[in-house]
Amino acid sequence: MNMVNITIDGQNIQVPQDYTVLEAARSAGIDIPTLCYLKDINEVGACRMCIVEVKGARRLEASCVLPVSEGMVVKTNTKKIREARKATLELILSNHNGDCKTCERSGKCELETLANELGVTDIGFTGEMNTYTIDDLSPSIVRDPNKCILCGRCVNVCKNVQNVGVLSFVERGFNTMVAPSFNMSLSEVPCINCGQCIAACPVGALKEKNEIDLVWEALEDDSKHVVVQTAPAVRAALGEEFGLPIGTRVTGKMAASLRRLGFDKVFDTDFAADLTIIEEGYELLGRLKNDGKLPMITSCSPGWIKYCEYNYPDFLDNLSSCKSPHEMMGAVIKSYYAEQNDIDPKDIFVVSVMPCTAKKFEADREELAATGYPDVDAVITTRELAKMIKEGRVDFLSLSDEDFDEVLGESTGAGVIFGATGGVMEAALRTVYEVVTGETLEKIDFEEVRGVEGIKEATVTVGDLDVKIAVAHSTGQASKILDMVKSGEKEYHFIEIMGCSGGCVTGGGQPHIKARDRWTLDVRKERAKALYEEDMDKTIRKSHENPMIKKLYKEFLQEPNSHKAHDLLHTHYKERKKYSI
Repeated sequence: MNMVNITIDGQNIQVPQDYTVLEAARSAGIDIPTLCYLKDINEVGACRMCIVEVKGARRLEASCVLPVSEGMVVKTNTKKIREARKATLELILSNHNGDCKTCERSGKCELETLANELGVTDIGFTGEMNTYTIDDLSPSIVRDPNKCILCGRCVNVCKNVQNVGVLSFVERGFNTMVAPSFNMSLSEVPCINCGQCIAACPVGALKEKNEIDLVWEALEDDSKHVVVQTAPAVRAALGEEFGLPIGTRVTGKMAASLRRLGFDKVFDTDFAADLTIIEEGYELLGRLKNDGKLPMITSCSPGWIKYCEYNYPDFLDNLSSCKSPHEMMGAVIKSYYAEQNDIDPKDIFVVSVMPCTAKKFEADREELAATGYPDVDAVITTRELAKMIKEGRVDFLSLSDEDFDEVLGESTGAGVIFGATGGVMEAALRTVYEVVTGETLEKIDFEEVRGVEGIKEATVTVGDLDVKIAVAHSTGQASKILDMVKSGEKEYHFIEIMGCSGGCVTGGGQPHIKARDRWTLDVRKERAKALYEEDMDKTIRKSHENPMIKKLYKEFLQEPNSHKAHDLLHTHYKERKKYSI
């Protein structure tokens, strides 16, 4: 790689010739502030916070889009720069809803953080402010244009990463705003509810639909038996809300905190992940043996499922009919668990703690009501759980570790890795191999499906069959792989697709990432590492060896893919029209 020599703030450094000045500065440990910038996603120089002085240039330059050149001399901290940044920040704040103390992002807002760091204590610009209607009609996402700073991060994540493109800049000049076409609600356009726009937003213009009050109300209702379950990825991120480093596992503290909040039972969605592997694995074997529809594609991610319904309806028959793990768990709680404990299903209130905002939409699907009641009654995100813990005055960090409740709290290592891209595929391979061959798998770590490469491919020999597999994460990558399958360029037996880049660990409901952490860490890898560590620590690492799963089949479901299992654990999907008008 060709290198160039440049000077930044008196430091002589050598960097690749394709670097921007921002990248060069950060490689030298020099922090240039940014607001609109997201590496490889939103590099447009719109906010002008990253301006620098370049020797010989006639004006201040946006470092995020400025290529380095041999002999370039750059200054990042002069009076002229500081004054320009403060003036720009004041202009942004002059047309921004300033209810910071009651804002969803208070204390975690990038705009607020920059204002504090740059010493903005007064806004010197006054005048008319825009006032917009808040869009809260979506079951998952609330859009508040009054807090939008027009950075474009959500627009480009939605368009270029997710390949959904329901957000764009509309109107002109002072009236410019970010919204769906014709200023429609997110509920009226082909939004997949993934929440990656929320994760990208630097302020409080996008947030999840809050269900905290609904859960508190259920906990206060003595007639309700309130059961909670937690997704694999939550344990790898919840600690961040309490100051712990990114990727810290807090499984035991999480279970303990849920008991302190008053839940009657604390179960683990990992149990249902194991159950999903059994049902999905046998479904795959059935398709392979009986010339069923291939490739079979995973159905755990509701954002991906909705994307498929909108954009690739011709692949709906390829989807596994398995419900997602938390919906399976809800169905088991309101059938098997209710029967075992002599509780009327109508009196059971199931709460799912998920890393994913699309799960809120999923829980509202009318087809997910196996017992005549919704499988899941409420979905709260990792962020919402953290708020409940704080509201409940639970000292999270001082809690001793506790286990989940049996029977539905017992899980294997295969269940926990569901939260990382490639985890469902790896868990399935551990089980399918042993079911087909009757032999013990010597090496159960399938490294070829791990990591954050957009599309991963492998061929795995299972008995006398070479199974061609692929893994994709983000719906943008999903579209690429489906287009290749449709054209005949690629041929697979089994495909795992997760709706978010990195899988559930970076779902739309996970803790917000600080600006500096975005360029010093790959959060996808750090959180996934925590799940793989928990997998390694498990005594049992294969779903079909979970004794409580065996107990469930023996006492209730009979066998994988049985008639009863299909009634409770499987579902169907439908084509959706992109627009209702």
